[in-house]
Amino acid sequence: MRDIRRYSQRTVDIYDAVLEEFEAYCGPAPESLTVTQIRNYEVHLLDERGLDARTVGMHLSVLSGWCRYLLGEGMLASNPARLVPRPKQDKRLPQFYREEAMEHYFDSTKGVLEFGSYDAALRHVIITLLSGCGLRRAELIGLNVNSFDASRRVLHVLGKGDKMREIPLVDAVYQEILLYLQLASSLKDYDASPQAPLLQTAKGRRLYPVLVDRAVKKELGGVEGISGRKSPHVLRHTLATGLLSEGADLNSIKELLGHSSLAATQVYTHNSIERLKSVYNNAHPRAKNEGNHGDQS
Repeated sequence: MRDIRRYSQRTVDIYDAVLEEFEAYCGPAPESLTVTQIRNYEVHLLDERGLDARTVGMHLSVLSGWCRYLLGEGMLASNPARLVPRPKQDKRLPQFYREEAMEHYFDSTKGVLEFGSYDAALRHVIITLLSGCGLRRAELIGLNVNSFDASRRVLHVLGKGDKMREIPLVDAVYQEILLYLQLASSLKDYDASPQAPLLQTAKGRRLYPVLVDRAVKKELGGVEGISGRKSPHVLRHTLATGLLSEGADLNSIKELLGHSSLAATQVYTHNSIERLKSVYNNAHPRAKNEGNHGDQS
């Protein structure tokens, strides 16, 4: 997973934890794995552990991948996990913040990159890059100084599976990166070498997941119009939803977000229904003639 498929360390750790938990439940003898064992494990996760269907489905996917590996190694004759039906999941629509709420946030934090403390400026630029570029948290943390191409106004982002993509920077995002770098360069411990982190703590270290999560919660916590979960991924959803609402095509959004398939991007079409209603009501012949029923003149 790590060396061939190039999965992130976080994904590897999740898979490792799932397999350890399964081994603790069933024992370490893979050659005796049966459909019944895995089905019983599924029931254990649902009923005794109280896990939701999505998490249990993830456990079964991990086990199925493990069984495929054992099958290839000649340690299993078939893949029993493939025959265990996944629990039905409620389709979750992505959360997003309203455009007005994000505008309110940026209006209320104007000047922080020029006149605020370094910690406040760092939190602000975290929000800027997550919401302005649609980055995943790991992608944000992985940005290096040479990821920012100032001459071309693009950001080079290393995504899932070590796939590199370029994200064009709108002027507001570009200018805020420049202001951040100007502030950061005044820090005693800031490392400006090409392979150093683009975003650094005050001590010149790379950001880490908990720091990013806390920054998002702190920055968005008191913003009018922003309620519910406050996370880096909701900011990613917010950009995708906004782009779709403004008429961007799905393939462009797919490339921007670094999705491997269009199916992953299509989930954002949920928010286009209001725009579709407006177009429909303005263009549909019967909608335009509403109120003229029976008028033959």
